[in-house]
Amino acid sequence: MIQNIDTYLVDVPTIRPHRLSVATMNTQTLVLVKVTCDDGILGWGEATTIGGLNYGEESPESIKTNIDTYIAPLLLGMEASAVAKAMAKIRKTIQGNRFAKCALETALLDAQARRLNVPLSELLGGRVRDALPVAWTLASGDTTKDIAEAEQMLELRRHRIFKLKIGLRDVAADVAHVLAIKRALGDKASVRVDVNQAWTEGEAVRGIAALEAGGIDLIEQPVKATNVAALARLKQRFDVAIMADEALHGPDDAMALARADAADVYAVKITQSGGLLPALEVATVARLAGIELYGGTMLEGGIGTAATAHVCSTFPTLAWDTELFGPLLLTQEVLREPLVYKDFMLQVPTGPGLGVEIDTDKLHAMRRK
Repeated sequence: MIQNIDTYLVDVPTIRPHRLSVATMNTQTLVLVKVTCDDGILGWGEATTIGGLNYGEESPESIKTNIDTYIAPLLLGMEASAVAKAMAKIRKTIQGNRFAKCALETALLDAQARRLNVPLSELLGGRVRDALPVAWTLASGDTTKDIAEAEQMLELRRHRIFKLKIGLRDVAADVAHVLAIKRALGDKASVRVDVNQAWTEGEAVRGIAALEAGGIDLIEQPVKATNVAALARLKQRFDVAIMADEALHGPDDAMALARADAADVYAVKITQSGGLLPALEVATVARLAGIELYGGTMLEGGIGTAATAHVCSTFPTLAWDTELFGPLLLTQEVLREPLVYKDFMLQVPTGPGLGVEIDTDKLHAMRRK
């Protein structure tokens, strides 16, 4: 039986300013959810977002309030092992709130996998890979700093895929910044860009043409999420891969984008999808439509990152790898043992459930009072 549900906000400084077209982050607020069951088993989930309300319609504070006030009371007293029934009740009763739903589904699945003494990936069909290549985002905005940071990551054998956040400056300045980094790194690394919806279609045509000619591998969400027609026209016009991110809020969007032939790649995010199982449905739509996959992040801490790793480990193909570097951007850790990154890969945890353990002393010291 589900006995109690607690939600925590944890403010963690980042290792450096992280500049996106929608926000500049100096601190990340983790939203952590604990489900306590009457058999003594605990399950953890995460509903972290980016930049308050700059990125999406759910903020850390609204996620906590909505879970505590509206969603948790629906679940208390329900059978903890009946995860599908619990989530069906939430999805029928609660509109929207994808991030909150994801955290609760993650926590319930974590608890059930611990109950069965198996990794969470086994409840999702089973893993086909034990490690995931991980991209690093260069988001200082300073070309020299970004090149030095990339070179350091290559030397440490931590990352050889780099995504550049652009869209704050004019197109010509952004293109010059990106291509300078690509020239410096050469064939040692894959260089990609994320525009976070900042360009008009006309700006995107100019920008993508120059980036494609300069050897950039992937263009993420160049135009507004709602402008699916423009995204489709860009996909048809250019050879470089076009990836949908903010346009993708679960299986229904995945189907609509596939019908519109609007993307070459889907960024699969468990929170944007509304849960781990809906994220698997996004991946299934992509596979059937011939669309390739990328494991996305909301810059989560260890819990959300582990959950996404379990999901991505089950994908038959993962052509564009992942960006599950969230914990590496944070100055503090709430896990007893951090996730393992080595040889350019994140090692998917192998223990029961998520395979990670919360350091409760650290959590209570760090949480927002």
